[in-house]
Amino acid sequence: MAAAAGNQSAVGQQYTTNPPRELPKRRGTELMLLAFAAVIVTTAFVLVQINQEQSLSWSILWYGGAYLAIFSAAHVAVRRWAPYADPLILPCVALLNGLGLVAIYRLDLAEAERARSLGEEFAGSAPRQVLYTVVALALFLAVLRVIKDHRTLTSYAYTAGLAGLILLALPAMLPASLSEVNGAKVWLRLPGFSIQPGEFAKILLMIFFASFLVAKRDLFMTAGKRILGVELPRARDLGPIIIAAVVCLGILVFERDLGTALLFFGITLMMLYVATERAIWVVVGLSMFLVGAFIAYQLFTHVQQRVTNWIDPLATYDDPGGGYQIAQGLFGLGTGGVFGTGLGAGRPEMVPEAHTDFISAALGEEIGFVGLAAVLLLYLLLAMRGMRSALAVRDTFGKLLGGGLSFAIVMQVFVIVGGVTKLIPMTGVTTPFLSAGGSSLLANYILVALLLRISDTARRPIQQKPSGEAPPKQLAPIAEAHTVMVQRPPQTPAEGGPALSASGGQQGPGQPAPGQQNAGQQNPGHQAAGHQPVPPAPGGQQSPGQARGGRQTPPQTAQPASDGPLPSGPSQTGPQQAEPSAAAEEPAWPTEDSTDEPNRPKGDDAT
Repeated sequence: MAAAAGNQSAVGQQYTTNPPRELPKRRGTELMLLAFAAVIVTTAFVLVQINQEQSLSWSILWYGGAYLAIFSAAHVAVRRWAPYADPLILPCVALLNGLGLVAIYRLDLAEAERARSLGEEFAGSAPRQVLYTVVALALFLAVLRVIKDHRTLTSYAYTAGLAGLILLALPAMLPASLSEVNGAKVWLRLPGFSIQPGEFAKILLMIFFASFLVAKRDLFMTAGKRILGVELPRARDLGPIIIAAVVCLGILVFERDLGTALLFFGITLMMLYVATERAIWVVVGLSMFLVGAFIAYQLFTHVQQRVTNWIDPLATYDDPGGGYQIAQGLFGLGTGGVFGTGLGAGRPEMVPEAHTDFISAALGEEIGFVGLAAVLLLYLLLAMRGMRSALAVRDTFGKLLGGGLSFAIVMQVFVIVGGVTKLIPMTGVTTPFLSAGGSSLLANYILVALLLRISDTARRPIQQKPSGEAPPKQLAPIAEAHTVMVQRPPQTPAEGGPALSASGGQQGPGQPAPGQQNAGQQNPGHQAAGHQPVPPAPGGQQSPGQARGGRQTPPQTAQPASDGPLPSGPSQTGPQQAEPSAAAEEPAWPTEDSTDEPNRPKGDDAT
């Protein structure tokens, strides 16, 4: 325990130097990595044109200039509005988006050649992808500019949850002519464009679940009945899991979309496990999902078709809706081998929907196993930097939201690449930043903007506020929930005995008043940061620290317990109060309350 307390103290003082220096913002590192990504993407464009058309055209300059302009604007926005953000997140996104643009452009060249041979006209997907990227950048800039503190999202948590459910259910309620594409009712088709509302619903629902779990996490951490040595959760605490299962089953039934159901349920389980650290929630959630998947397989023919194609795609190779697409993707991956055929030298256009669902198979054929593994490691690096920012941020809501956003990227890549490689049944989820399509690109850039905002908050040094400065505007109670090390509340002796103090020792007749501070006692102002409350002064009057905190000692610690044993370990019964433990003095992570708590207004919403 002493070592843990020492580590926490070291973390809290990692930015304290003599003389003080400012934490490096690393924007120059980000700019160099963006330049390196631009070199890779430009070289890939040149190789595609040389191998495909045996010449170079001016289109390379157009695509290269658009790429540089888009990410130069993104870099300037991050430098101005999120200067302490992680320097690796944006370069990873830029490289993935650039490689996706190269793969789409390469497929356009092959499709244009086929259309010319048939005397047909062809409109490429690469110009639309550039346009979608520009619109996504506009949303990216808007999120960074408007959301200056991710904790403000907690004020709109229930609104976000309601909007997310509406967006998920909207395609199911519309007729098939307005919502169905390739057998899945996940689209909103309007004149001139189409969009997938579910891509934006996942972000809104993550905001809701992060806020909800922070507010109700004590309920989910309460153990239920012990059966066969396993502490099962209480029945009334299963609400979020049941809601998630019902929503996923509704998606399977009405929208026939396996990918969205699996993605949504996986994110919910992950956030619930991170919030409670109880593996039983994962076991219960996976059990419910397996039961629902078995029922769906027995009831719906499209689920049976997907499973049949997954088991043996060659057996249904020539059947309508059979395994032709999966088999062609596997043939392409096998043709690429370890190092690939080279950019522009393969035949990825033979795989149906190669520019959307099967773009990983198209890349795997031409850059091989080594290149595809490098792309997957790039996704892993992006998710790990997001997780690192989530661990470093000081509030619990930011930890849950950042972890959920990062896990969403990993889960989406696993679902689609696992389906392409026949690891799991094929689903209709797009590959983030690689696949052609506007909905996925726009939603993922919003996701990246939120990750950058969280990482900027995590890496930004705590500023000391002058004593005469006006107090900051109070946020929602959930936004002020900091990560603390929780202890079991102290218990009191049998009725008629002396009451225990907040630190676990008995209060003697010569003990100083609670409002006074000794060398080893906490400042009463730290009550809002999750420390033990100061006991009431003799005579039933509150101490000054309690009057400022606006909250009294919880009833369960103020009332004597007639049958509860004393806490384990020796208790001090003399006139001097026992020393508070190191775990109760220091939070599990450095919080803003450790430096500027006396200047922050107290109230009922300080948790």
